[in-house]
Amino acid sequence: MNILLIIIGVIAVVLLLTGGFVQSLNFLLWVGLVLAVIALVVWLVRFISGRRTV
Repeated sequence: MNILLIIIGVIAVVLLLTGGFVQSLNFLLWVGLVLAVIALVVWLVRFISGRRTV
């Protein structure tokens, strides 16, 4: 009976950690997408305005 409780506890901890990692990765994915959109907008503004700074 004690082995079963240990196994269930280990599985619960693994699932808890996995869920936390998935949520943090999901957050980082959204941050990356927002940064990519901002970079694209800045590039388009520079391209349209015709600034050629090297």
